[in-house]
Amino acid sequence: MNLSNLQPAEGSTHNQNKRLGRGEGSGKGGTAARGHKGAKSRSGYSKKIGFEGGQMPLQRRVPKFGFKNINRKEYEGVNLDTLQLLVDNGSITDSVSMTDFVANRLATKNEIVKILGRGELKAKLKVTAHKFTATAKAAIEAAGGEAVTI
Repeated sequence: MNLSNLQPAEGSTHNQNKRLGRGEGSGKGGTAARGHKGAKSRSGYSKKIGFEGGQMPLQRRVPKFGFKNINRKEYEGVNLDTLQLLVDNGSITDSVSMTDFVANRLATKNEIVKILGRGELKAKLKVTAHKFTATAKAAIEAAGGEAVTI
């Protein structure tokens, strides 16, 4: 390597285009390839998202409907068959609480857990959760367990 064959490292240079607005002799001087006048030729121009050239944008043309309840509580559902599967695997033994749900990735620590009634539960469990469906509560108690609401 010597001064006659120096070149930048591979991938270190990106822009091989002609430099704009550097005099008429460069071929890209004057208007700097922006054309004449209009908003697009000015500095600081940025088109609004969804702008359709003055035509009424799709977002405003489409009719709006429905209602979003800002006070809605989103529950993370855990079914009885999932609990039975954890018992069969040996992940849980006699009681299930939020720490067990988080440890087994059934919910995150900030989520609200609701026990749902799908499947059947054979094991005697003390289940601690935020909510229970009526069928789930009945099934847990029928198996000799206990449903504790947080």
